[in-house]
Amino acid sequence: MAHGSVASRTFVALGNQQYRILWFGTLFSFLGMQMQVLARGYLAFDLTGKNGALGLVTLGFGVPQLLLSLWGGVLADRLPKRNTLIVAQALIALNSAWIASMIAFDLIEFWMLVVASVNQGTLFSVVGPARQAFIGDLVGREHVGNAVVLQQMSMNSTRVVGPSLAGIFIAIPLIGLAGVYLMTTAGFLIACVSMLKLPPGAPKPRETARSPLADLNDGLRYVRARPAIWNLILVSFAAVMFGFPYQTFLPSIAKDVYGVGASGLGIMSGATAVGAVISTILVAAYADSPKAWFAAPILAVVFGLTLAALGASPGLMVGLVVLIGVGGFAAAFQSLNNSLTMSYTDGEYHGRVQSMTMLSWSLFGIAALPLGILADRIGIRETLAVMGGITIVLVILIQLFAHTRGASRDRFTGLGISEAERMGDREAADEARGVSAAGGG
Repeated sequence: MAHGSVASRTFVALGNQQYRILWFGTLFSFLGMQMQVLARGYLAFDLTGKNGALGLVTLGFGVPQLLLSLWGGVLADRLPKRNTLIVAQALIALNSAWIASMIAFDLIEFWMLVVASVNQGTLFSVVGPARQAFIGDLVGREHVGNAVVLQQMSMNSTRVVGPSLAGIFIAIPLIGLAGVYLMTTAGFLIACVSMLKLPPGAPKPRETARSPLADLNDGLRYVRARPAIWNLILVSFAAVMFGFPYQTFLPSIAKDVYGVGASGLGIMSGATAVGAVISTILVAAYADSPKAWFAAPILAVVFGLTLAALGASPGLMVGLVVLIGVGGFAAAFQSLNNSLTMSYTDGEYHGRVQSMTMLSWSLFGIAALPLGILADRIGIRETLAVMGGITIVLVILIQLFAHTRGASRDRFTGLGISEAERMGDREAADEARGVSAAGGG
């Protein structure tokens, strides 16, 4: 972990010029994405008036990620990462421009939102692993945890501005939904252009050729031989799949519970983002610290508690305060979980391991549909309580399972990671487990 003041440790990765270019370029991509999330949810609910429709749009995003994310990780470890990101984000921009034109010509229908969501989910299954792996290439192992958290801070900062701007622009007749989608298109294109200044991010040369399927199997063996990384992935599945769909239902909460429109929805989204930005700034300085291992699951449990509290909030003002906590604890958990996964993964496996972590977002999309149907049956307040409860129970069970496997004997993390692996010595870590280099991937 880097020495120095807390402030210097918080932003240490931004001292790397190439990472700084990626960070600022990605900022525009995140801004476009966050504006589009609100606009898409608002449009879907406006066209149908059903929570199930919100869940179906999110399902369209999740299914292709479930089917393709692992292959996206394989591509990230086999192809030049810069070119992969540029092509994929250019296609995302084209997808956004298509919806903008349909809205502008009053031809938009709900099924188009589902198709656009499927397209975007397919492309993000490539973008996510490639971007994370590219970060590892640019900053190296020493500061990769900090760099991952700072990227999360970038995304969360756009969640403060993006939804609020989208809500305001939707309410302006001369801009409306079509204008918002055009703005998101511009954000993705700016991200593409900025990446032209970066190195190719080509993978290391291999002595022997290997098929994509062999690479995929190799990545699975690699994670299976490392209980710490496997535990982090499982906890991410639990929290993201059952807790994070609250974002999908914010339009429903705004309209049916608090009785506010697009501007109020933007303020609610902004409240979660404010909490997220504050929390990621606070945890950035400690992302490369051993303390992160203990903090991540605790933050996931507290996130579940805040979801239940949101369901019980009596009005908008109390709800906004609770939403700051919801966004803050969700982001703090996700930031630390992702940074730990990157920190303890060898560089040649970054794409594949990150793709496994990102499967949780496809499960988010899949869980959103039944949760939306449940909300239509029993109410959104009660559904939020169910989501929080499931998150808490699953995270605790996963931690208990890790201890029953003997992982608690490790003096460093309690999660089954050895001192050799902590220091980045993969061969020594494999030897300590009795796993051969071939068997461990």
